[in-house]
Parts: sequence; structure tokens; C-alpha cells
Amino acid sequence: MNLSLADLLHTRFGHKAFRPGQKDVIETVLSGRDALAVMPTGGGKSLCYQVPALSLSGLTIVISPLIALMRDQVEGLKRLGIQAASLHSGQEPSEKIAIFAKIQSQIDQGEHFVLYISPERVQKPGFASWIKTRKIALFAIDEAHCVSQWGHDFRPDYHKLKLLRELRPDVPILALTATATPIVLRDIATQLGLRDPARHVYGFYRSNLYCQVETCDGDDHKHAWIHESIEKNPDGRILIYCGTRKQTEEISQKLQKTFEGVAYYHAGLTPESRSAVQNSFYSSETRILVATNAFGMGIDHPDIRLVIHSQMPANIESYYQEIGRAGRDGKESTCLLLYSKKDKALHSFFIRQSQSETDSDPVYITQRWKALDMMTQFIEGGECRHSGILTYFRDTQRIKSCGHCDSCSPTSSMKIVEPRNKFSHIFSLGKKTRLRKASAKKSAARTSQSLTKEEELRMEVLREWRKSYADSLDLPAFVVFSNKTLQALAQQNPRTLNGLSEIHGLGPKKIENFGKLLISCLDLT
Repeated sequence: MNLSLADLLHTRFGHKAFRPGQKDVIETVLSGRDALAVMPTGGGKSLCYQVPALSLSGLTIVISPLIALMRDQVEGLKRLGIQAASLHSGQEPSEKIAIFAKIQSQIDQGEHFVLYISPERVQKPGFASWIKTRKIALFAIDEAHCVSQWGHDFRPDYHKLKLLRELRPDVPILALTATATPIVLRDIATQLGLRDPARHVYGFYRSNLYCQVETCDGDDHKHAWIHESIEKNPDGRILIYCGTRKQTEEISQKLQKTFEGVAYYHAGLTPESRSAVQNSFYSSETRILVATNAFGMGIDHPDIRLVIHSQMPANIESYYQEIGRAGRDGKESTCLLLYSKKDKALHSFFIRQSQSETDSDPVYITQRWKALDMMTQFIEGGECRHSGILTYFRDTQRIKSCGHCDSCSPTSSMKIVEPRNKFSHIFSLGKKTRLRKASAKKSAARTSQSLTKEEELRMEVLREWRKSYADSLDLPAFVVFSNKTLQALAQQNPRTLNGLSEIHGLGPKKIENFGKLLISCLDLT
């Protein structure tokens, strides 16, 4: 007897109800239409192809980037009594033969089977000829942002997955990702050869995450923030993201002097070492993990209470995906981003390095510069942090104010309080002195940035104009102008286009587009 989707969800997967967007995606897949599904990390993307796999007879093929992730998914399905397997380079030929035989047996009996493979395997001639003759119900492509060069984690092997459409034009394709802007979604559809795909963008709002951004005066100041954050979070696991391999090792070594259960992870470690660190973090033997962005994809731990970015990420997509590893169990967790001027310089260096390569795509390089500028504007502020993220990704859900970010709730108990030299004992005497000077400098800067009543009035008028303009174009406020730019306008009160050129964040293009409007706003005050 055929079960309804709700009954199937409950009896086979043990869930009482679908999460936002899941049922819509599943119904699209069952109708035979191509689909693009954007759901946050931990939002239940896997059910969007696992439920259809049980409703349809035949083979569901899932493209996944990591062997460890494939193994976890297969083990989870088998525990539920669902026929599944993965094919990867670590298997013996006899094991692969047995899997192919099991698949054929299931299909011959009119049953279902879920097979996980890597994008590299799709390109093997033997595998390509095999799928041409099999009863395939669905292709599901996980981490689909890897298809697009505009995405934050482009992978050449994913770029070749259009072969699936060419080999089996009769099979619907479901592309899933946790982070994709409208530009990336359009490129995914093009690169995969999707036909009029339904777009489902859901669930970017994480009401249990407190988002906080702090501008620091240098590494010493950042280390003090990191120590303060760890002290405030004695329970649960902690992820600290760094921009370079060297930084992961340096921060890890410093933390080991004060805290237990500290390790580091980056792509320069041997496969055996990376696996050992992953297992240690999974078992909670390692509680504090310092890592580059090489760690994260497919990671699903419920009790990560704190995610720290010790450097600014290169783009908002990376930032959102990485903070999405916090609070998977729905409990309150903090996401702290520590920013200093040299962070942007590091990313600028990486972009220029790519730009110097002979085969670099100038359009791609331009997009990277734009993404970096947008990340900087997000840091420098605007309206509600969560509201900006929802608008940036064009989520179907929108909010005006979240009540749990440093913009909406600066006095929240979730916020990390600025350290006052509390952990200066971990540095040398010279570094102690620099840290004290940095704190004094920051305090003085805050005092100098205090607005007079007249400046506050200008700031309010500018904020109202920015909000109205951003809403009219369905843009995040920080994309128009950051708070830092508005504050400079309020304080300096320029009355000519030439005067605007002295304002932080106002280049020739923005002055051309907005100069007269900004002067009009200032005239109102």
C-alpha cells in the first residue's frame, strides 16, 4: 500500500512533520521536474531526495563530495532499513561488484536503492555506459554550489556534471546547497543543463544564533577575544576558523597553554592526521578545534556552541555556511567574527594572485572583488544582521529585526563582552604592552566616534533613506551603504560632490549614482 508523504516521513524516518520547504521540494521532485533547493546547513536537505527515493521505484543517484559524508549517509539509511551504498576509491573491487549486483537485484524486483558517488566517478567511461541502461529515478547533486565558479567553493569536477543530463535527459535532477545567491543559482541551472527548474529557497533564518562582529586592532587583541569567548562557553564544542594554515597552528598552540582538548585542522595535514582530528572532534575528545575552511563540509555535530572567525571570510556565503554549524540542536549559540584591516589585505592578496595567472577569468576575478567588498560592508554594519542575510539570499521568509544580533540586541546575555586585558598573561611582556595600548586606542576611537545631537539627526535621516532605498530593490541595507559610511557622512556633513569623495566607502561610481540624493538627505537636517 502506498503511504502518504507524511506517513512515509513518520514511519520510515521517525519525524512528525516536515521542516519548512521540504515538502514543496519533494513534491516538485515527484512531479518529475528539475529543482534547485537552497536550505541552510542542518535544514534537512537530505530528506528532499531520500523521501522521493522511497516513493519511486528504481535507482536514486546522489553526487556527494566527501567519502566520510557518503559513509555517514549510507549508515544512517541502513539503520532505517533503507537499501543504500556508496562507491568510492577506498573500496576493493569485490565490494564494488557486490554493490552493483545488489542494485540490479533491487531494481529487478521493482524496489528502490540509494547510491552515493563522487563527481569524479560520473566521468569514468565504464560508469557512464552503466547508467545509460539502468532504471534511474533521480539524480541528486549535494553541495551544488561547487558547480558554479561564482560560488564560494568551486570545484572543477563538479563543473563537468552536465554529463548527467546528456547521458540521461529523461531523469530529473535535484540540485541542493546550503548557500547560493540568485547569480549562483542561475549558473548552477546553466552548468547542469536544468530545464525550467523550480526554485525553493528556505530556512536561512537561524533564530538560535547570536551574530556578533568586532573590529580588532591586531592579532593580540583577537587572541584576547578568543580566550574571553571560550571562557564564556564552558560547555559544548567550539570551532575557530582561520584564514591560513599557519594561523591555525599558532592559535592552537596558544590555546593549549590554557585549555584542554585543543587541536588544529588544515589541508596540509596527512589524510591519516585529518581523519584522526575529525574522529577526535566527533567523539568530543577534542572540544576546541582551530581550522581553515577545509574543515566543515558535511560536518553535523549538534552541540557546537561557539563559532569564531578569527579572520574575515572571503564572502558572505562562506561566512553563513560556517556559522551554520553552530546550534544544530536548536539551542542558543554564539557566532563571533573578529575583523582587522589586514584581513581584507590577505584576501586582496589571494585575489591578485589569481588575477596574475594566465588563464584567470576576468569576470570571475571581478565577482571575487565584489564579494569581498560586500563582506566588508556586512562587517561595517547596517540594519539587523539576520535580516540582511535573509535578503541577501532572497529567502522566502523576511524579518525586520531579529532581536539576537549585535545590532538588534547589543546587551544580550549571548554577546561576548570585550576583554579588558584579562588574558594578557598568555603573551610576552612586550605583547602585553601592545595589547593595553590597543585597548586604549580602541577606547579613544569609540569616544571620538560619539555623535552630537545634530549628527545623530543626520544619521537617522540617512538610515531611513538607506532602508527605504534598499527595501525598494529588495537589497540588504549594507549593500547600499555601511553604517561606517553613514556615520562619516553624518559627522563630516559634506555639501558638494567633491566633498563626498572624502567619505569612507564613497567611490566615483557611488557618488555618480547617489551623490545628489545624499546631499538632499543632509539638506533635510
